[in-house]
Formats: sequence, structure tokens, C-alpha cells
Amino acid sequence: MDQFIQQIFTGLSIGSILLLVALGLSIIYGSMGIINLAHGEFVMLGAYGAWLMQTKFGLGLFASLVPIFLLVALFGWLIERFVLSFLNNRPLDTILATWGVGIMLQQAVRLTVGGELRYVKMPELLSSSTEVLGVQVSLYRIFLLGMAVVLFALTWLLMNRTTVGMKLRAIIQDRSIAASFGVNSRRIYGLTFAYGAGLAGLAGALVSPLKSVSPEMGTTYVIDAFMVVVLGGVQSLIGTVASAFILGELSGAIAFLQNDTVAKATVLLAIVVLIRFKPQGMFSARVRA
Repeated sequence: MDQFIQQIFTGLSIGSILLLVALGLSIIYGSMGIINLAHGEFVMLGAYGAWLMQTKFGLGLFASLVPIFLLVALFGWLIERFVLSFLNNRPLDTILATWGVGIMLQQAVRLTVGGELRYVKMPELLSSSTEVLGVQVSLYRIFLLGMAVVLFALTWLLMNRTTVGMKLRAIIQDRSIAASFGVNSRRIYGLTFAYGAGLAGLAGALVSPLKSVSPEMGTTYVIDAFMVVVLGGVQSLIGTVASAFILGELSGAIAFLQNDTVAKATVLLAIVVLIRFKPQGMFSARVRA
């Protein structure tokens, strides 16, 4: 029973990390239809931002979260404004552009701070563990789970209870009709991409105490994020949450029985089989064409 409970918490921990990384991609991909291959590099920038704030400015992780979100969001807005906005309705060009941006970001980081591994110190307040249902659970992983839930709630409120979210949903339904009502799709898309990039930066900062920071760390994260978004349904935030924790629990269970490599391969195979029979994902949203 203790092992079972431990695996449940392991799955929740993996799922919270997957949700943190995939939430920003879900906004960008689901709302704008942009396959952003630079999403992993936005995560990487957030991780390096946490390292830079800690080593150069003496700021702890908590104090650096807001500046990291704003800086990565600003960078995302610049990418959308001066690159992606000129590639509307050209999905292949968008894929190539974001792939190129990702490569340039990796090389820029490698040239400026080096390619060696960097490490971010975990906040002392959360560096210990606590007992939950008879098993020891890391306080920081509980914090990550809480942050994932909070960020999802804020994103859901933004999409469903604000003017910007209403305008974005109108553009998704029918861009031409939304424009006839005075909705500036270019501005809304810029804000949406910036918010998704900022969420990716936050995810990188939050997972940096658990993972070593390197220029190529985003490659793994972007693959995981796309798996979560595609499985959950491209335009469904609820589906993103559900698929993140389903994949987290599945990965944790298989890794316990076999190893991480087998777990990742099995999860990928399961997703391929599922989308073969349900290509819109588990929780596809119905929108007007």
C-alpha cells in the first residue's frame, strides 16, 4: 500500500511538471494554431533566468518568478510581432521559423554563458519533505503541484472571464466576423503568444531546481508538451490538465515496473494508437469552422 501511494504521488509530481510545461503551448497551439517548436527554448530561457537571477543578482526563486515571466513574455511578443505575424495561414513556414528561432536561442545561450550544466538552488523553505498518508513527499513537489493548479485556474479565468479571452474565442470561432466587430486579431494574437511564452518561462524556472540547466534542455520538454496537448485535445484546457496527469501517472507506473526509457516509449506508442482512432484528442472542443 505504501508503494502504491508513493507511485500516486510520483505520478502527480510528473503530471504537474507536464502541465506546467504544456499549459503555455496549449494556449498558443490551441488558440492560434501555431506549432511552436521554440516552446522548449522558452522553457530553457526561464530556467537560465532563474540561474542568472540567483547567481548574478542574489534573488531567490520566488523573487525571480515575476521578472522571468515578464521578460520571457516580452521576448515571445517580439517573436510574434516581428516574425510570426508575417506568416499567417502558412503553417509550414511557421514551423520552420519557430524551429530556427529555437536553434538560434540555443546557440546564443551557448555562446554567452557556455554549454556546461548549471544548477539552481532549491528554496530552503521547501527543501525538506513531509509525511502524507504514511509516505515521505518532497515539499517542493507539492509546491509544484499547487503552482500548476493555480496557473491553470488563472489561465482558465483569463480565457473565459476577461475581455481578452472573449475576443480570442471570437477570433477562433470566425476571424472575419470578429474583425467586423472591431476585434484587432493582430493585437490579441500578440498578447496570447506573449502569455504562452511567459508561462513556458515560468515552467522552466519552477523545474530548474529539479533538473540541470543546459542549452538543449528544452528539446525534451517540447516533445512532452506536444504529447500532452495533442492527447488532451488541441483547444481544451481541461483536456490539457487531464492528459498531463494521466500521462504522469502512466509514466510513473511504467517507470516503477520497468525503467524511464520503456515508460517514455510505451506512453508515446499509446498516444499514437489513441490518436489513430480519436484524432481530435480525448477532450476536443467543438468550434465553428
